[in-house]
This record gives sequence, structure tokens and C-alpha cells, in this order.
Amino acid sequence: MKLRKLQRPWLKYTLIGLMLSTGCRGPINRFAAWRDTKDIAYYQKFAHQIEYPDVASVNAFETVDLAAPLTLKNPSEVPAWELTLQEAVASALRSSDVLRSIGGTIVQAPTATGTVLDPGLVESNPLNGVEAALSQFDAQVSTRLFWQKNDRPVNRAATPPFDQIFAGALAQTTGNYINSVSKTTAQGAQFSLNSNVVYDRNNNLGLAFPSSFVGFLEAQYRQPLMQGAGTTYNRIAGPNSVVGQYNGVLIARINMDVSLADFERSVLTLINDIETAYWELYFAYRDLDAKVVGRENSLKTWQRIHELQKVGARGGEADAEAQARSQYYLFDSQVNDALAGPRGLYQAEQQLRYLMGVAATDGRLIKPMDLPLQAELQFDWYEALGDATQQRVEIRRQKWQIKKRELEMLASRLNRRARLDAVTSYRQRGLADHLFDNNNGLLQEIAQGNYQEWQAGLEWNYNVGLRQASAAMRNAQLNLVRENSVLKEMELKISHDLSNAQRQIARSYAQVQTNYNRVEADRQQVEVLRNRYERGLININFLLQAQQSLANSTSGYHRALSDYMLAIRDFHREKGSLLNYNQVQLAEAGYSGDAYRSAYERGRDYTPRDPGATVTTQPGLVTQGPFDPTSIGEVVTPMIQNAEEIVSR
Repeated sequence: MKLRKLQRPWLKYTLIGLMLSTGCRGPINRFAAWRDTKDIAYYQKFAHQIEYPDVASVNAFETVDLAAPLTLKNPSEVPAWELTLQEAVASALRSSDVLRSIGGTIVQAPTATGTVLDPGLVESNPLNGVEAALSQFDAQVSTRLFWQKNDRPVNRAATPPFDQIFAGALAQTTGNYINSVSKTTAQGAQFSLNSNVVYDRNNNLGLAFPSSFVGFLEAQYRQPLMQGAGTTYNRIAGPNSVVGQYNGVLIARINMDVSLADFERSVLTLINDIETAYWELYFAYRDLDAKVVGRENSLKTWQRIHELQKVGARGGEADAEAQARSQYYLFDSQVNDALAGPRGLYQAEQQLRYLMGVAATDGRLIKPMDLPLQAELQFDWYEALGDATQQRVEIRRQKWQIKKRELEMLASRLNRRARLDAVTSYRQRGLADHLFDNNNGLLQEIAQGNYQEWQAGLEWNYNVGLRQASAAMRNAQLNLVRENSVLKEMELKISHDLSNAQRQIARSYAQVQTNYNRVEADRQQVEVLRNRYERGLININFLLQAQQSLANSTSGYHRALSDYMLAIRDFHREKGSLLNYNQVQLAEAGYSGDAYRSAYERGRDYTPRDPGATVTTQPGLVTQGPFDPTSIGEVVTPMIQNAEEIVSR
């Protein structure tokens, strides 16, 4: 956009003044050098300048001193890096601080990429993490110390003899020292212990002490009896929460479990892509071999026809030689694509390298050592269906969402009550001319309890109609119904995907058998047609087409083998057993020793120590305990109740 030349001098100077008044050092120096009042080129140059951030960073080791990428170099001349699928998965998991994916957009959208730090970020969130929710029950300590000097004229007539008693101006020195310790319990009760000491020295006559210390020690207790009361509400919504907001410990913990499910899903995506890249690299090797063999066969055919053409023998016609030559260059083009094309060997190898987190090139070429399974594999459909609808990470994540909505609806129902608090306070006061004194100190006066005060009562607060609380409850009900509907739809979609995955296993295995028989038939056809051509019985076209068909069928056979392995992988992914299939185990890190000791001490309260002791009622269950995502065949009994039944309560 072209800037218009400033025509009005006052507007121009005003703009310059506003720019110079900014607090940035850079623009001040720049505009100070702007001497030409008619030319704004200097402003345009610096205002639109793109700058580089000053960040201390070190390039990744894998991106330093890379070897030149492989282009059309013969793979047999490059040292091989023999690698199994399990080693590739292990390498990817060891190096993946960022959970990579084949279709990832880490460069274009870095914030949308999962990392191993994401669960920790959720737990340590200072606003709604687990520790943030627990911090609402921490003791709060507050201390304030102020000194003040007052010198104020007083609007008073000098009337004897009162002018000798009351001063015409107030000269005063004061100090105020306040301490407070407060604590909120899981029941919603608030305890506080406060102390207040006031020092006063002024010029008024008739005082018992020229300077005095006045103070008190106070204990307060507030217990909600209706809204905000009970461990259930405070564990879900948190103390002093607003209607419709739920930031309690249970909600924070469920958010943490959801983030762990998201992390597991990212790991599954990484492993899924590793298998894809591994078997695609396997196919790229075999496809290149098929193309190379086809090129060698076509070269031999071309050379044979060329020799016959030299001696003028039958079979050495010019059109036959041209067709054989064209066939050779066609195979040569296919070899180049199979080697360095978009889906070629080098591209497939580099994609596997990226997912493994290793350098793009290091002078070696990865060579898959695992061979595809050639036996027919069958799964028990009903067992697989049960595992898929229970063990899939998406199912478990959705059930956490349902549990969260259940708790929110419970808290919203408890919010549909009036606010009734029991409030009590007790206070001891004192007055002395010294703060510390064996005979007449303020602390001794307070401790003696000569001046005691107390207060007890009830506070009632009621929102007529409970419109906001009712809306929050209705919103929680709708959220719960929605999450249950989503769960049902997910189970339906998973059953369809699992059915298709099992169908693809059968299809790909049938393709393996079909393409194997096709390879054998094409190989036999080439031999027969070569012998016939040598005897001059057929046209060269038949032999060339047979050679092309043999290369295609060989490539198709290995494509079917790769698809068969990927179909088995897809079935395990849909079934929820992909981690176990690749021998990967996920586990949360242990808590500190203090956490276990605290849990043990609290757990003792739920067990009678004496035969006649009273058992403390345990809170309702939120989780069924640890879950191993690598287990197969275990049936987890769902604890999620029917949404319609919950809503109807």
C-alpha cells in the first residue's frame, strides 16, 4: 500500500511527536535521524523492517554436518544399516520428544503437535492443573506493617480553658501490624486466626498513656451448611467456586487423565506411522528390484535383437530393435522413479529416518530385515470386538469425559440451594503503653483475657428463582447426554472400522496368493516366449509385453505382502492392541515418598482400628484403578450409568 504524502504540517508534527513519545529505544533513535520533513522513506524502511529474534538456541545434532542426500546413486554401493521393525520403533520412542507423524505439520503449525511434555503441562497448569486445584486448600498467611505520621489542623475555636486541653492541631504517629493465617478445609469450612496491634502517639491531653498499644487476637470460623458444603461439592467445584465453573481436584485429575489419553493416542499414531514407513521401505526395495530385473531382461533382449540386426538375420528388423530399445528406456525411467521418485526408495528411507528421529543422511542406507508374514492370520471376531469397545484409547478418553460431566451435573445440583453459613468469632483485646513488658505489656494484657468478645450467627443468601443455578444444571445435563451420545456413535464407528479391518486382512492375503500365482505364470510365459522368439516363431511385442507383465506382477506381489502386514497393523489399531503388538508399554511415573505416606495415613481412617470404632464413609469412586493399555482380552466393566437415568433424577 502506498503511503500518501503528509500535506498538513501540524498533523505531520503531531505524528512525529507521538512516535518519539513511545518508550522503545529503537524507534527513538531511528526517528531522531529523520531530518527530511518531506520524505518518509526512512520511516517506511524501519517501520516495515523484519527483525530476527534474539534467542539462545543450538541446532539439533541431527541437522549438523549432514552428508549430501542420495539421488540416483546405486543402493548397492551405499553401506547398509540393517534394521528390524522393533529397533525402528525403539529408536523413534527414545528420540521423540515431539511425537512425529507422517502427515504432521510441525513447521507450519508447531502448536498443534503433540509432545511428551503435554501431560506435564496439563498437570502443572497454574490455573486449572492438579496442583492448582489442591492449592485452594493451602493455608494462607498475610502480614502487613504500616507507619503513619499525621499533622492536621483542627477546626476548633481557642476558648479558655478548653484551649489548654484540646490542641489546635493534631500531631500523631501511628503504626499498624496485622497478621492473618487462614485455611479452607475439604468440607468448605474456613478457619482464620488474626492478630492486630495498633500503636498511637498523639498530642491530645487526658490520655492514660502518652503512647499506647491497642490490639486483639481473633479466631474466626465459617461453615457452609447448604450451598458450598461437603467434600463432594468441594472436590468437584472447588471452594468458593462460581456457579457453572468447576475447578476442583477431581475435575483437574480427570483433565490429567484425558491428557494422558491424548498422549497415548499420539504414541499410537507414531507407532502406526513407523510401521507404515517400514513396510513401505520394504516394498520400495522389492519394487526397485523388480524394475531393475525388468530393465536387465529388456537390455538383453535389445542386445540380442541388435546382434541379429548386424548380421541381417531374421528377428533383427528395425521396428523390433526400436521396440526393444523403447522397452529398455521405459524400464530405465521406472528404475529412476523407483529409486529417487516421490514414492521411491530414497524418499521412503528418509521418511523412516524422520520418524525415527535420526539424521536425514549419514552415509548409510536403512535396510529392513524383517520379512512379511506369509501365513494366513485369523482373529476371533467377538473377542476383538469386545476389546475394541473397551480398550481403545478413544473410548477410554470419552468415558473420562462422561465421568467429568457426571461430576459437573452433581455439583450443579448441589448449587441449586440457598447459601446458609454458620459464622462464629472469638476475640481477646488489650491496652498497654508497651508492647513487651513483664508487668504491663500488650501481649500480657491480651493473654490475661480481661476483655473478651464473641459472636455467633447465621448468614443467609438466596437468589430468588435460582435462574443461574438452574441454567447451569440444565447445561450439565445436556453436556452429559451429548457425551453419552458421542460414546455410542464412537462404538458404532469403531465396530464398522474393525469390520473393515478384518475384511482387509482377508482381501490382502487373497491378493498375496493371487499375485504369487500371477508371478509364476508371468515367469513361465517369459521363458516360453523367449524360446519361441529365438526360433523366430512370434513377434517381439509378445515377449516385451510378457517382460513388462512379469515386472508388474512381481511388484504387485510385494505390494500385496506389504498391504497384508499393514492390514494386520490396522486391525490391531482398531482393536486397541497396537501397543502390545509392538511390545510397547506406557506407565505413569511414581509419586514422591511423602505422597505415598500421606495416602497411607489417610487410608487408615477408613479402616476400624478397634472392633467398636466407627468407619468413616469413603467418597464415591471416580476411577476403577490402573489400566494397562497393552493388555489383550481383559474385559473392563463399565461404571458409566445410563445418561437418561442420571438426567431423570
